Amino acid sequence: MQYNHQEIEKKWQEFWANNQTFKASNTSEKPKYYVLDMFPYPSGAGLHVGHPLGYIASDIYARYKRHKGFNVLHPQGYDSFGLPAEQYAIQTGQHPAKTTEENIKTYRRQLDQIGFSFDWSREVRTSNPEYYKYTQWIFIQLFNSWYNNDSDKAEDISTLISVFEKEGNATVNAVSDEDIAIFSADEWNSFTSTKQQEILLQYRLTFLSDTEVNWCPALGTVLANDEIVNGVSERGGHPVVRKKMTQWSMRISAYAQRLLDGLNTIDWPQPLKDSQTNWIGRSQGAMVSFDVLMTDEIKNNHSDKNPFKIDVFTTRPDTIFGVSFMTLAPEHELVSKITTEAQRADVEAYIEATSKRSERDRMSDVKTISGVFTGAYAIHPFSGEKVQIWIGDYVLASYGTGAVMAVPCGDQRDYDFAKHFEIPIPNIFEGVDISEAAHSDKEGTVIANSDFLTGLKYKKALKLAIYEMEKRGFGYGKINYRLRDAVFSRQRYWGEPFPVYYKDGMPQMIDAKHLPIVLPEVEKYLPTEDGKPPLGNAEVWAWDVNQSTVVSNQLIDNETVFPLELNTMPGWAGSSWYFNRYMDAVNTQEFASKEALDYWKEVDLYIGGSEHATGHLLYARFWQKFLFDKGIVPVDEFAKKLINQGMILGTSAFVFKATPFVKNGCGCSDEKSNDDVIEKIPTVFVSKSLFNSDDEFESVVKNYLLDKGYLNPNFADLVMITKTPLHADVSLVNASDELDIEGFKNHPLNQDHNKAEFITEKDNAFKVSREVEKMSKSKYNVVNPDDICEEYGADSLRLFEMFLGPLEQAKPWKTSGISGVYSFLKKLWKLFYNGEKLSISDATPTKEELKTLHKTIKKVEEDIENFSFNTSVSTFMIAVNELTAQKCNKREILEPLLVLISPYAPHIAEELWSQLGYNESISTVDFPRFEAKHLVESAKNYPISFNGKMRFTLELPLDMSKEEIEQTVMAHEKTQAQLQGKTPKKVIIVPGKIVNIVG
Repeated sequence: MQYNHQEIEKKWQEFWANNQTFKASNTSEKPKYYVLDMFPYPSGAGLHVGHPLGYIASDIYARYKRHKGFNVLHPQGYDSFGLPAEQYAIQTGQHPAKTTEENIKTYRRQLDQIGFSFDWSREVRTSNPEYYKYTQWIFIQLFNSWYNNDSDKAEDISTLISVFEKEGNATVNAVSDEDIAIFSADEWNSFTSTKQQEILLQYRLTFLSDTEVNWCPALGTVLANDEIVNGVSERGGHPVVRKKMTQWSMRISAYAQRLLDGLNTIDWPQPLKDSQTNWIGRSQGAMVSFDVLMTDEIKNNHSDKNPFKIDVFTTRPDTIFGVSFMTLAPEHELVSKITTEAQRADVEAYIEATSKRSERDRMSDVKTISGVFTGAYAIHPFSGEKVQIWIGDYVLASYGTGAVMAVPCGDQRDYDFAKHFEIPIPNIFEGVDISEAAHSDKEGTVIANSDFLTGLKYKKALKLAIYEMEKRGFGYGKINYRLRDAVFSRQRYWGEPFPVYYKDGMPQMIDAKHLPIVLPEVEKYLPTEDGKPPLGNAEVWAWDVNQSTVVSNQLIDNETVFPLELNTMPGWAGSSWYFNRYMDAVNTQEFASKEALDYWKEVDLYIGGSEHATGHLLYARFWQKFLFDKGIVPVDEFAKKLINQGMILGTSAFVFKATPFVKNGCGCSDEKSNDDVIEKIPTVFVSKSLFNSDDEFESVVKNYLLDKGYLNPNFADLVMITKTPLHADVSLVNASDELDIEGFKNHPLNQDHNKAEFITEKDNAFKVSREVEKMSKSKYNVVNPDDICEEYGADSLRLFEMFLGPLEQAKPWKTSGISGVYSFLKKLWKLFYNGEKLSISDATPTKEELKTLHKTIKKVEEDIENFSFNTSVSTFMIAVNELTAQKCNKREILEPLLVLISPYAPHIAEELWSQLGYNESISTVDFPRFEAKHLVESAKNYPISFNGKMRFTLELPLDMSKEEIEQTVMAHEKTQAQLQGKTPKKVIIVPGKIVNIVG
């Protein structure tokens, strides 16, 4: 019987589905283990071979844990809301729900054919109303909560209202907006309902505010910082500008310290922890207020009686006497109020230019120095001296207060700014040269030229500076965080609707019993003509409070029928709690039952990409801690252990296009003649094997053009050739790196080159250049797992992806290597089959066979526990080779071997297990137990030497004494033959190593 992977894999995939083999129970007496993958966004392109890497690893571990007697939850679903589906809908007119459903079908088919042990009965889709019903519900819980610093947790908003009613807000210690006016209990009780709601919005964990956002006009939506790369949108590469908009935000800043502290309790990769630590950005220092010099011009332009104040946070209050200017973020609210008329045009032009740069670009750009003087001055709080106020894009409105007190002698960016704009740089450090660069070292620094701080070391100066600030009333010590509150609105269609309607301009929550508020139908997915989000196109999108239902917009009367929120939630909303929903995914009555949540508690192993470090993972930890505060979930960290899988890289193929141009004009009489020199030259591609440098490339092309008559010899020296690399579809390239030229010409992506000419080798072969880079559809280096599964099988794909290298590392894909793994599986099959006949013996195994088995058990178990899956595959290959050489067909050896291999290659393991006479799946058979006794050597094969030359070997028990060894060796017939009756001078014996007979 031959190994037919297609029949076998189809058979067992159907068996697992029909028997729900991997369905987990919420009431099992077994210990639980929860293995989770970061769920995929179902794009139209489907999976390529790089996508399943983490899924295969998690599946191996899930299967291993089942063998170890655990009740394993290993679910899967789809992060199915998001921008790509909406963009596709805009381009094609198809509803995102339709394309998403089609894409999910493709993903499901591909995932099933790879043989994953997912519990599909718990599948979730973030775009399913039965799922986002609870995303909306969580939003309502956040809206109805505030963060109490005294209890250090979120509490119901009713407890805050109770305090207001009895005491006012003077003693409330909350995470809230800045500059909330103090009011008494009597004042609170006299406020109108609208006024009270406005105040509560300043405390709620989700709130409306005017926020500087990353606006992408081409996509018509706000983007998070992690959705922007190099100043453009990650999706589509569109320009992004900074813009102030009224947005829903989440007060994640309330959890900054707890998010930091929680990192010490979870087993996550250190680089990922470092990313979150840096993103949260805890720093200790002081808040300092600088008064703005209120000139007559500023006073005349504004009615404010009190002087404007600029609040800054600084980690170095000890350097305050080194302040020689201040810099505001271009978006700072004071800029328009203090800028003088003489400087206004320059300031406004700078603000417009800055709005086109993302915060990430501004943070990372340390080379560009730019800024504009506002014309205004601040008063130094200690010295009383005038300090220039500038704006500069190296200061961010979203970090700190959006203002810095610039100390150029102690900060390199301030130093470079001051040098560039010729601003004074006073030196406040004793014995330090600042003529070439700022001095940023703290330890050992002595403060100078700083009034009462002069002569003090850094730590003492810092404490004294804060003490004096607090004493004089213009500053205080403070811990600050870089983490900003997360913008939660998106101006797009394909996302979760907010369960919000507006009464008198104030947001009202729809009662949870009326959820879900289902996404309405719209004709257009673009924003409306007046700039409203796509839901502004909906005709039935108003809330009737009497009927508690969505009704036509025409019925809006702002008495019983009110407008609904037009924004939708961001992509991270549904992914911030999905791991909890898997615990009780079919529950229609609640988020998840307490029993299910208490049983599963948290994810034991989470596998996914490191690119989500400061996006999904930080937001998910925030929501988990909030839900924990509210008593909804039993733990405040959702994943105990996390592994970042590396990337499988594609091996791209490049062809090189020759582009001619005329060097400095050809000296002809008119411009058209210049064009005539090159207008008849066709597009030419050059085989990579024909050149090693740009000069050789140009020479090859010119010779070809001259030979073909495309280039006039008189003009050859005036023509230059440039080399441009273009991606070629890897499916058009064979194992010898030779391009299918006709296939390339006829490829739909190469229509502009269908008349191109190719300079080939003598045998007409055209070689491409190869380069390892990210596997991506845009690079045409994608390998479809469907093709691999068809030709080699899913088990080969699974083994090969693990065999490529350590899970955490990036590694290149090369399809040619998979044939070795496929050969291994056929060799495994032959251990069980002698031709067409199953050949299994019940005989007792030899000690060598037992040794092979048990060293394999030991190594594979260690590898799986350490997630070293690549070395397990090598171990399997060694074991099968050894058992083949031993001609082993013993049931006692081969049955446990199948269980070992089952997590990696489940289809072939299931088939052979059934051929051995078992009716149940192999998936829950006990994992083989390692017995060390089979690896203990009881005998040694001694080399027997005569005068240092080995003549034969003799196996002897290891527990023999020297005397016994000597007697046995001397009595051996081969020894007697060597001695020929002579008596040796001495016999040297090293037990366990050698025997040497001398003389």
